[in-house]
Formats: sequence, structure tokens, C-alpha cells
Amino acid sequence: MTPETPVLRTERLDFLPYRPEHEDVFVALLRDEEVCRWMGQDLVPEPQIRELFRAILTDVYPQRRFDVWGLWLDGRYVGHAEVKPTGNVDGHELVTALVPAYWGRGLGGEVVRGLLRHAADNLGLTEAYGMVGAGNTASLALCRRLGFRHVRDVVGDDGSVTKLLVIPTKDPG
Repeated sequence: MTPETPVLRTERLDFLPYRPEHEDVFVALLRDEEVCRWMGQDLVPEPQIRELFRAILTDVYPQRRFDVWGLWLDGRYVGHAEVKPTGNVDGHELVTALVPAYWGRGLGGEVVRGLLRHAADNLGLTEAYGMVGAGNTASLALCRRLGFRHVRDVVGDDGSVTKLLVIPTKDPG
């Protein structure tokens, strides 16, 4: 059982566990076609996203299944982050999604570094995984810069390719 999801802070971002009043911003993020395309997800109907959000509050947090946050910059919602067990390997996956208006500002790297610090310091993990769509060149470039290495390609039923990547949670230095 993991401890309660903590509040995390990086240079510019607050990682806050979701509260009921965050539902609409969460829904808006996951209803964005570009966000879903780069996350390798289909655009799902709004009621399903609202159901997912409620499950975070009523199941994920109370059962302490994994850590999940809303990302805030100067009090504005800018994205979503998770550290959770992954079904693709025996380990934990980092999941991030940013509101498109905040792409290209270096926030993605800041989120991942914050998640890695949490994974090492609070969860005791020595490595973490990422799943990035083969066509998501911006995220793949970010992962390379951060030090992720390619493990293998995962081919979906529809033929889509996702890159399974791994990174140590602490700098080797």
C-alpha cells in the first residue's frame, strides 16, 4: 500500500492531488483531440471521462492504488501526472499530459524530473518507465534529453507503435 499522494513542487509547478472542483479542467484536458492523439488514446465521450475522474477520487486515492495529480502553474491548471504500476513491464510508469497552450515551455521536462524525484525519494523506485507513441517526436526528443533509453516497441492491435522507455530515478553521478 502506498502512502497518501503528497503535494509536490518543482521550480514552477505545484503537483496537487485532485479535488472534486477540478473535474471540469481534467475533462477539458482529456477531451482535447491533440492531447489524446499524443497520449495514444481515443477521444472518449465526456461522461466516461467524468466517470474516470470520479474513480480517481473514490477508488484510486482511497485504495492508494497509485499517485495522480493535477499540475498547476501560478494557480492555473496546466496538466496531469501519474506514477503508477504498468502492465507492460514489472515496474512503474510515468504518465504526463499538458494542456496544449503550455507546450514548448519546458514544463514537460520539469514534470518528469519532479516525478522521478518522487519515485526515488518517496516510493523507493530505482527506475521508471515511459510509454511514448512512435510519432510523438517532441516527447521522444525530451525523453532522450532526460536520459531515457529504449527498451522495446509495443505494437497495438491497430498496428500503432509505442516506444517503451526506461530511466534510472536518480542521476548516475
